[in-house]
Amino acid sequence: MTTPAYQQIKNYVLAAIQAGEWREGDLVPSENELVKRFQVARMTVNRAIRELAAEGVLTRSQGAGTFVAATKYQSTLIEIKSIADEIRARGHAHSAEVLRLQAVKADAALAAEMGVGPGARLFHSLILHHEDGVPIQLEDRWVNPVLAPDYLGQDYTVSTPNEYLMRVAPLSRVEYRIEASRPDRTARAKLAMDRDEPCLVLHRRTFSASQVASMAKLYHPAGRYQFSGYF
Repeated sequence: MTTPAYQQIKNYVLAAIQAGEWREGDLVPSENELVKRFQVARMTVNRAIRELAAEGVLTRSQGAGTFVAATKYQSTLIEIKSIADEIRARGHAHSAEVLRLQAVKADAALAAEMGVGPGARLFHSLILHHEDGVPIQLEDRWVNPVLAPDYLGQDYTVSTPNEYLMRVAPLSRVEYRIEASRPDRTARAKLAMDRDEPCLVLHRRTFSASQVASMAKLYHPAGRYQFSGYF
């Protein structure tokens, strides 16, 4: 089967980036140049460039041109990994700042999420994770004390909540959803985000022994992070 022309153009751009011919921030050939190179209609080239921009490979600036986009850090959704492990796997340094670590009473909505009664005691943590000193994830987590009774006694600047929970409450099931949203002022400030920059929020609920072990909201600057899943 013949590869569609727009896909040939996408493959050409991707191959040049992967080979290191074009690097992050480099200006790529204009649509007119690509039209001449591939002898195709302008709309065909435009489709290829639009799709690559939507996939985060290229970034377009009106009046300036099209550039190779900045690399976005990736997280695999199917395997639950510690953010520290992800960062170390990229050869970078992880550090964490504990903003809140306390016991709380569950309101009706939180109680329903955690599978407990309203007013039940839960543990709550708010932790800012950095990659090479750059804030990359704000982790807002609630934990079931029955499954993780020593949660408040851990040093989360040394190991992550995920690492601790995987030891004491082995994972039996996970539910998650992702949404793009505009974070509140506090989250935006902690993540050093521009005012209009979107935020990727992963809502994740983990189960152990048929009970909800934790429920977390993980906030990521969209310009510095992306998710990928493998089935």
